[in-house]
Amino acid sequence: MNTILFSILSLGILGGVFGGLLAFASKIFHVEVDPRQEAVRNCLAGANCGGCGFPGCDGYAKAVAAGEAPTNKCVPGGEETAKKLAEIMGVEESSAEAKIAFVRCSGGDLNAERRFNYSGPEDCRSAMLFGGKGNKTCTFACIGFGNCTRACKFDAIHVENGVAKVNRNRCVGCGACAEACPKKIIELIPKSQKVMPACSSKAKGAVVIKSCKVGCIACTKCQRECPSDAIHVIDNLAVIDYSKCTGCGHCAEICTRKIIKVL
Repeated sequence: MNTILFSILSLGILGGVFGGLLAFASKIFHVEVDPRQEAVRNCLAGANCGGCGFPGCDGYAKAVAAGEAPTNKCVPGGEETAKKLAEIMGVEESSAEAKIAFVRCSGGDLNAERRFNYSGPEDCRSAMLFGGKGNKTCTFACIGFGNCTRACKFDAIHVENGVAKVNRNRCVGCGACAEACPKKIIELIPKSQKVMPACSSKAKGAVVIKSCKVGCIACTKCQRECPSDAIHVIDNLAVIDYSKCTGCGHCAEICTRKIIKVL
């Protein structure tokens, strides 16, 4: 019995000693945190999506408190969060246009020709290993195995009929899907932009016709008839200048391949 009591007493003493040492060390090595950092962190959406360009919400909060980042980078939080952060930091509210993801491809199962039937991991990067192109004849086409879907934390992008589609009502413009896409055919565009070419192919028209029923063939009709000079064919692909586009939709109406979409 004495041995048991002695053991319990010894453990109690050791616990007290080590607890005291830890308390002393915490005071010695304590690093003061700017109280604004915690206030900023509490205002963020908490999605840890990385859309701000920092390692999660904690990283962004630290950068804002240190004056190293603007207050408008919390994509999910939007303007309301930007306003709150500006008030905390005592600065003028930063303004930035909201963005949204757009998939520049229409090469789904009904439109794009397939080179072969792929049998392997349903992963876009893995499929790219086959000739560096994937299983579709168009080398720019969406592979359709959902890397973007798995990367999205907001359930805003899904593969439908072999091509990724963005739900504009759910997308917050964090850019995770664009980062995950090995073909780099997903881009962030201004949310106010209402007209976009849904194609990424830079191949010549004759090649596109053989590989996709709806791909851009660089006919330049949209370029010639745009009343705002906002769309031009560059590297065999129609490209819109957001600063000039008025969203009239005329290019979409006259597109011979119906590849220009009104969003």
